[in-house]
Formats: sequence, structure tokens, C-alpha cells
Amino acid sequence: MYYRTDVAYLYDGSMEGLMCCVFESFEKKENPPAVFTPQEEQVVLYEVREIATDKSRSDRVLRSIPKKLGSEAMHLIEMTYYSDILEKELRIIEFLRYAFSVGHRAVSQLAHPCVVPLHEACRTVSNEAGLYNEFIRFSEYGGVLISIIEPKAFVLPLVIEHFRDRLPSESFLIFDKTHKYALLYSKGRHEIAPMDDLELPEAADDELRYRVLWQMFYDTIAVEGRINHKCRMGHMPKRFWGHMTEFQREEDKLPPGLQRKQEMHKSAHLTQGE
Repeated sequence: MYYRTDVAYLYDGSMEGLMCCVFESFEKKENPPAVFTPQEEQVVLYEVREIATDKSRSDRVLRSIPKKLGSEAMHLIEMTYYSDILEKELRIIEFLRYAFSVGHRAVSQLAHPCVVPLHEACRTVSNEAGLYNEFIRFSEYGGVLISIIEPKAFVLPLVIEHFRDRLPSESFLIFDKTHKYALLYSKGRHEIAPMDDLELPEAADDELRYRVLWQMFYDTIAVEGRINHKCRMGHMPKRFWGHMTEFQREEDKLPPGLQRKQEMHKSAHLTQGE
């Protein structure tokens, strides 16, 4: 029985730290009304206890979940942790409290209030990662492919396989501006590490040329009479556009010769439209 509901938990934001919150809740039979990180620290009317990240404790919880609840339960928890749903930590603790009481069948009880939020979070994060597999655009800086993204969910662990398979011989970096993390890949190895900011140098002429070629292709294949902005935003939400090459126009940065080609292309495109 969980009898204390007046102690909020403060943890470091890591998965290991969250598993230590789970351990604390079970060990002390507490049902915390709030679980948050220093970045999200709230004003609450409860006692706030800082939960230290202890690898031995987190490992015990992480081993027990697939063993007692199955791999699908572990997948749901990981995806919920990556999500941006409100009070995701509480949702995970509530699910585990329920799941450990009923066993493997918990994940299939799709109407249970402790299970529904995790399945919804899993679906949302999977969709977000799928969109970023399509919409990430790289630019080359000094032999390294670099991209900046601003996802709602923490998708870096979910997109690595896609880009590693497609760019196995390249070195690339994907900077998550929302969560302040970067995915770094080189020579078959990858790492996800904290990164507060990323300042890029001016793009080289060759990089600008490739951007313009892609923009020309994007403009050329468009069928003027079939342009449907509402439909496009349905398939490619506007929040992605800021970091997509085809929506960035930097003609003033181009070498003079390429500027003339760009102007000729635009002129020809307008003439065809008439």
C-alpha cells in the first residue's frame, strides 16, 4: 500500500535517474504528486526530495522490467521517457506500479488509465521519429555532414539506425536544439552527448551550390496547377520548414556566377508558368 503522497521528487532528468525515482517510490511506498528536473523545477506545496542517481538501483529496476513484464513494457517506458507528454515521469511510475501487480498482461490492457498514456506517447514518438527520418537535411562543413533539428520528442536514439545505414562511410552530427543534445557518428561508431549550442561557420561555395541545385529541383518538379498548401502542411508540418534546405533561400550568399544561373532558372520557371 502506498501511503505517502506529500513528497515530490527532484531528479537529474536521465533515464537512470528516473529509474531511481521508481526504486524510491517502491521502497518507501510513496506515491509522489510530482516528479521533475532542475530545468523544470516547480513551486509545490509539498516536501521536495532530491533523488540521487545510483547505478546499482537503476540497474535493478531496468533488469526487473523486461524480466517480470516483458520487452514490450520496456519499450513503452523508453518511448514515454523520450516523449514530451505532461508528467511523463508520473505516468511511468503509475504504469509500473500497476504492471508489477498484474504482470505481463498489463501492456495489452489498452483501455486501462495507467496504460493508455504510454501507448499514446509511444505512437506519438514513433511518428515524430519517422518524420525526422524524412525531413532531416544535412549541410557539409569541413567534411562533416551537420543538421539542426527542433523536435518535440527526443528522437535522436530513434533516428540513428536510419542514417547509419544510409550514410555508413560519412561522418555526421545531428544537433537537437530543443533538448540540447547531439548525435555524433563516425567510422561505424555513434554517441549521443549533451551540447548547449552549435555555431556553424559560413557555408562554403560548393555547399551553397548543392543547396541551390536542390532548391531548383524542388521548384522544377512542382506542378503549378496542383499546388495545395494545406495538403503540404498536413504531410510536412510547418514546424519542420525552418531547417529544411528547400525552404531556405540564400541567393545573396551565392557566388556571382551561380546567382545569375539562379535568376535565369527563376525567369524560365515563371515563363513556363505563364
